[in-house]
This record gives sequence, C-alpha cells and structure tokens, in this order.
Amino acid sequence: MSPRFAAVGAGRMGRGVATAFAYAGHRIALVDLRPRGADALQRLRAEVDEEVRGSLQGLVALGALRADQVAAVAARIEFVAAEHAPAALAAAGLLFEGVPETMEAKRSAFAAMNAHCRADAILTSTTSSILVTQLAALVQGPERFLNMHWLNPAYLMPVVELSTHPGTSAEVLARTKALMESIGKLPVVCGPTPGYIVPRLQALVMNEAARMVEEGAATAEEIDKATRYGMGLRFAALGVVEFVDFGGIDILHHASREMSGSISAARYAAPPIVGRMVGEGHLGLKTTSGFYDYAGRDIAAYRRDVLQRVLGQLQHAGLWRAAAERTLD
Repeated sequence: MSPRFAAVGAGRMGRGVATAFAYAGHRIALVDLRPRGADALQRLRAEVDEEVRGSLQGLVALGALRADQVAAVAARIEFVAAEHAPAALAAAGLLFEGVPETMEAKRSAFAAMNAHCRADAILTSTTSSILVTQLAALVQGPERFLNMHWLNPAYLMPVVELSTHPGTSAEVLARTKALMESIGKLPVVCGPTPGYIVPRLQALVMNEAARMVEEGAATAEEIDKATRYGMGLRFAALGVVEFVDFGGIDILHHASREMSGSISAARYAAPPIVGRMVGEGHLGLKTTSGFYDYAGRDIAAYRRDVLQRVLGQLQHAGLWRAAAERTLD
C-alpha cells in the first residue's frame, strides 16, 4: 500500500515531518525531486537514515520511545528517489513541500506536484519566509493550498501554524486540521502574515534580549533565568493575549507609554487597538470584556484555574515550596 502522506524534499524539515508521521504510526513517503547519480543518492539515503534514527534514539534516551520501537518507526518512512517521485506524489492525499527557500525551488516543486498529484490532494508548503499568497499562484487548484509552519524539532513540538490565503477552502482547512490533530499536533490558524504567530512574537523577545546584553542591562545568564522562570513560566500557563486580559489592558497601555518614552517609541508604543479598548472601558477580566468576553463566566473559578495552571508550572520546575511549619525568626 502506498503512503497517503508525502514530504517533498529530503532535507532537514522533510525528515522532521516524516519522523512525526512515522512516530504517530503512519507510513509516509520522503520524496527527493532532484535527479542524482548512484553515489550521491546512496549518500543522501544514508544521511536521512542516520538523522531519523538519531532523532528516534534521542527520544529513547528521554524515555519517550522504547529502543525496540526504533526500527519499526524508521521503517514507516519510505525514501523515494526522483525517478519514482511521480507515483509517490500521485498516491498521497496530503503533501508537505519542504525544498530550499527560493521561489525557483518552490516553483519547480509545485510544478511536479501539479503534474502528478490527484485533484483532491491537499498541498502545503513548510516555508518559514514566503507568504502563502505568493505561493498560491504556483498551485493548480489554489483552494486546496495553505502554508504549514512546523516548529523545530518537528517531530517533538506540538504546535503547527497553518497560514491560509483568501482562496483556501474552509473544507480543506478543516480536513488539514483534523489530519494534524490525528498525529498529536496542535494546529493554529493565521492569515497571510509574515512570520506567522510564533516567529513574529519570539523575534521581538530575542532581539530585545540581545539588546539588553549589548547595553549591559543584564547578563545572558540573568536574562535566561528571568525568562525561563518568570516570563516563560507565566506564558506557559496563560496565552499572551489571555495574560493581557488577566492583568488588565490598561496596565499594558500605561507600561507601553512609559517604556516608549524611556526606551524606544519604535519598539514600545502600543498599537491603536490598546488605546481604543482602554478608552471604551474594555480592560479585560476586571471589566468582564477585553480581547475575550467574560460575561456570564464564573470569574472566581476562572481565577482559580489560572492559579492552578501557574502552580502546576512551578511544581514541574521544582520551584514551589511547601508552607513553613514554624516561624524561623
């Protein structure tokens, strides 16, 4: 039986995607579209096998996979050379393009998929830099196309960002989400925006951290301690937007005003939506309306739930101490 999934491009991303599907129990074709001589093809096969097995052995070391499962999982990945690519493309119902990040390479890959994929196959690109609206023009039947950004390592990280264009079919999006959920992934959807969601947010944080080191504001070690056990721990318990509502949109408004004046208006000025919501009295949880609507919700129960989430993160990090049994001073 031919695999109903295909990763097009046998590089790092294709190997990660293939490993994710194989780990979930699916057979997947890892398709190399580039014609190669026998020696080069043999080297590529060996590289693929070494990386896949290395990733799986890493999971064994972490206790996430049994050693006796490695061979069976790796065997679910079928390496397909260029000469056999047409049959593999024709058999797949969901395909992931992962060739190098140039329009020339993308154009060539989608030309092959257009020529050989069946009409109802869902086509995706794993690009991290090219907008979905640019690539949609390369696809026959663009309603079946969307970008899909995997977070590295692809076989481990749960979130997969789905970036749609205006012509993406709602049915195709629903089917793609269901297929990704079936392998244990957590799909999130955004429009045709540069940087998707995660890279766009994390680039700001990483640049600001580097800037603080450069300025001598704090050492790399202190910044990492603060982000792992302060900001990171809180954002592992609450989403960023949920955190804004929980603390109060007015707090973000005032903090942004102060830091835009003292550090950089270009980096810290709040977007118009923040000022507008403050002006309208939509401050988040405290007014029962903000980015989310809390009307009719048991606010006390919600606050307890948030505290439980934070406590769970603290306990996992080994940072929660039981209350002292006696006075120490």
